[in-house]
Amino acid sequence: MQELILNRKIIHVDMDAFYASVEQMDNPFLRGKPIAVGGSESRGVVAAASYEARKFGVRSAISGVLAKKNCPELIFVKPRFDRYKEISNKIQKIFHDYTDLVEPLSLDEAYLDVTINKKGNPSATLLAAEIRQRIFKEVGLTASAGISINKFVAKIASDYNKPNGQKTVNPDDVISFLEALPIRKFHGVGKVTTKKMYQLGIFTGVELKNKSLEFLEKHFGKSGAYYYHVVRGIHNSEVKSNRTTKSVAAEHTFDVNLSSEIFMMEKLESIAAALEKRLKKYDVAGKTVTLKIKYSDFTQQTRSKTLPYFIADKALILEIVKDLLFQERMKDSVRLLGISLTNLNTEEKKFVVVQLKFDF
Repeated sequence: MQELILNRKIIHVDMDAFYASVEQMDNPFLRGKPIAVGGSESRGVVAAASYEARKFGVRSAISGVLAKKNCPELIFVKPRFDRYKEISNKIQKIFHDYTDLVEPLSLDEAYLDVTINKKGNPSATLLAAEIRQRIFKEVGLTASAGISINKFVAKIASDYNKPNGQKTVNPDDVISFLEALPIRKFHGVGKVTTKKMYQLGIFTGVELKNKSLEFLEKHFGKSGAYYYHVVRGIHNSEVKSNRTTKSVAAEHTFDVNLSSEIFMMEKLESIAAALEKRLKKYDVAGKTVTLKIKYSDFTQQTRSKTLPYFIADKALILEIVKDLLFQERMKDSVRLLGISLTNLNTEEKKFVVVQLKFDF
């Protein structure tokens, strides 16, 4: 049985509408206006939305068509990932002024373990405020933060006072905080699981906590143990500064839907070339090839094959992808194709970190 660890001080920093905020910072014309990064009025999917756009129901992962319908004044902006990475690197440097235990989750969010930190400051709350202040002063963007005893609670807390705010869940308050939390706000509980929990009479943390481990494993399989422990504040995953790459992928959304497998193979060849380039960049290979297909009605399908050996070569990847493509008939025209490689030949290094107990 896992135990509740109270001696860690974890900060989860989450940039506020990062891609959209960078665009508004760089282009004064866009400030205060509803903008969507990615997508268009006729094609594509929104990658990020400004807070002005979110008021109209525009959010990431919805189609550009729906976004424009929800917000007729919406301005679409082409993504500039090189610029986002440049800004992200500046933010990462600020993080490393406080601790080397920084675990980036993406360009716009990261976990920091400040239990023992370079400033010698015992208050994780004050450190988070200082980090956010420095990001605003040195980069020009706002960030929100969550502070608590583990990554799970810190991530949830960072969403509480967005934008440009922070929330600390002290060790003594963790259990009551989780008991009162709506189940849909639990990290790792998606829409499908939320609906299933509602059907089982689980609406908040306290109702989840009242369910036995056996009950949760019966209804949610392996995830049952995860839900059983996190609602009790138990999440002992360490902040890992050397996050291991678990998958490498490349995909493309087409301007015109494809209905012929011949045309699809032509597109997949260029996608495989892009994937090979990324595999060489990370110096990895994988055993499992997955073909991602998104149809014109936005339904998605994946087809995978696992090999007994590692591959990273474009020709070999294409050979597998061709088999997967012709594995069964397409049910509709296709708007997106992607290839990913998982089951990689990467080894995860383990760190031993001495943890001391301080006041938050």
